[in-house]
Amino acid sequence: MTVRDTTAPHPTRRLVLATGAAALAAPGLARAQARFPDRPIQLVVPWPAGGSADVQLRSIGDIAARALGQPVVIQNRPGAGGTLGPLSVAQQARPDGHTLTQMHLSVLRRPWMMRTPGWDPVADFTHIIGMTGWLFGCAVKADSRFRTWQDMIAFARANPGRLTFTTSGIGTTNHLAMESIQEKDGVQLTHVPYRGSNEAVTAVLGGQVDMVCDSSTWAPFVENNQMRALSVWTAERVPRFATVPTLKELGYDLVVTSPYGVSGPKGMDEGVVRVLHDVMRDALMTPENAEVRNRFDMPLVYQDTQTYRAFIAERVEYEKAMVRRLNLSLDG
Repeated sequence: MTVRDTTAPHPTRRLVLATGAAALAAPGLARAQARFPDRPIQLVVPWPAGGSADVQLRSIGDIAARALGQPVVIQNRPGAGGTLGPLSVAQQARPDGHTLTQMHLSVLRRPWMMRTPGWDPVADFTHIIGMTGWLFGCAVKADSRFRTWQDMIAFARANPGRLTFTTSGIGTTNHLAMESIQEKDGVQLTHVPYRGSNEAVTAVLGGQVDMVCDSSTWAPFVENNQMRALSVWTAERVPRFATVPTLKELGYDLVVTSPYGVSGPKGMDEGVVRVLHDVMRDALMTPENAEVRNRFDMPLVYQDTQTYRAFIAERVEYEKAMVRRLNLSLDG
């Protein structure tokens, strides 16, 4: 990560100074904003290192650091279906803009799976920017007995509970998609959750689990013939996996991309939010970050702050309703 010489005024700091100067009623706040950021920024990624979101957000951090004049340090904090990291930011971080987290759909869904919700996805965070989503799909080891999706379903139908699949956690978007698939086909698979897609792929390659159904960490292994993709979950086929059918082609009314963004703890100053939004938006639009997203077939799903906040509020209501409809619970 690049650390800029901070002895000379930086354009980002001049922007904050101008924003603060306009708020004549709050000169103390203006002085505080003028110093942002005054130390490294920590970006909590709630998955193990090496997965697609981790690589994409590391790229965002590297590029944003050049504009901010401070490093953006990635901290991997996996656990609890990808919600441990965001929850730690909501509950422990100061709202000064120096601690941020990836915001994804499991954070919006999981509290409603508890008898007593542990957090409010709208009120307990300051949502900053929407960025991208994932390419999801299912893949097996190259020497698997399953050459097609239909082979896998036929085996599952004849052998209830015997076929194992892995996702990045109970209650994650990809886990719920697989539950919907099993419900539609009347089959029973055994779910073996891991903390992240890279660990899930390792488990499949090692023969501990039959199939990974997760984000595209499996893609390079499909390309080098160590794995075989059985489905992708996009609206259209993915060009580099042109022979792999979508779920819609396989008869499921499902398109799953699970858009995500970046948020901070509640109570952040809107001037600081503007600075962070602008540098992350600019980083997102660079050819450097586009190359990372293209590597993992991650769609661009940019949303500015107000649009992203509206999306979060609307999606929370959708997730609540889905949890109730499927009778999902983490309480046993």
